[in-house]
Amino acid sequence: MNTPVRLAGFAAAVAAVFGVALLVGATVGPVSDPAGSTHDSDHSGASGSEDSTEVSAAEDIPGGLMTSGNGYSLALGEVNLAPGEDRELTFVINGPGGVPVTEYDVEHEKELHLIAVRRDFTGYQHIHPVLDENTGIWSADVDLTPGTWRILTDFVPTGGEPLTLGADLAVGGEFLPAAPAVDNRIAVVGDYEVTLDGDLRAGEDATLTVTVTKDGEPVTDLQPYLGAYGHLVALRAGDLAYLHVHPDGTPDDGTTRPGPEVVFHTDVPSAGRYHLYLDFRHDGVVRTAAFTLTADGAGDAHAEPGVPAEHSHSGR
Repeated sequence: MNTPVRLAGFAAAVAAVFGVALLVGATVGPVSDPAGSTHDSDHSGASGSEDSTEVSAAEDIPGGLMTSGNGYSLALGEVNLAPGEDRELTFVINGPGGVPVTEYDVEHEKELHLIAVRRDFTGYQHIHPVLDENTGIWSADVDLTPGTWRILTDFVPTGGEPLTLGADLAVGGEFLPAAPAVDNRIAVVGDYEVTLDGDLRAGEDATLTVTVTKDGEPVTDLQPYLGAYGHLVALRAGDLAYLHVHPDGTPDDGTTRPGPEVVFHTDVPSAGRYHLYLDFRHDGVVRTAAFTLTADGAGDAHAEPGVPAEHSHSGR
């Protein structure tokens, strides 16, 4: 497919997914996160000024729920894909005036982070697409099973603010609904076992500690990945609101140890069930450990069925 035809398809894709995003966002209600935000540590809730009532409802929606925000829009090249390995996913980020964005700031060693998660949480991938700087088209090979997937793009346009925009993608084929999720603090990934300690409390800072062992022995030589010894993504069940956090310290600060423990500080915007995905690198391979936690007062009312799947991919 040539570039003009692709770009025309992007415009149609925006119109299709924008309505879905608005419907999902409208069911969430106000929370204390700015629109499209990916960084919770810098936010202290709604403004106390007299002008705070004039803030639009969109600015209260957490990251990943909207297809458009702050003048930027995510447009998938296709909203339907065939299942299987090495399927090409393409998309563009349109900026103010509808012009494709071609310049991005490097954040956590990459210009853009793409999260693909199936809506029942039985599939998860963290991918770094390739940008065509001439057209603004991003592309990546994905391995998606049949079902509905949420595509989340985490980026900082040069001269703009950090954003996380999301859109749904349908993957053809038959599939069965997953069993209801249960809280899970221990993840087994091959020869590795990762445990998660700490509790989530809505609207409060929480300390989460992950401990990595291999064959029953502590792993004390974790390798840096995206500028840290661990990379954590949290998604709220039901609407897949996105929270992106990083651990204490950096590998080159002279004090942070490369395992077996990695400490995170996070603040979830509301009570509910959260699926957390930890990426860590060891022996040159990036592995993903998946957990499920319920923030205070949630119960099961807002949980979406699904048990997180383990996933491994080669480090880049």
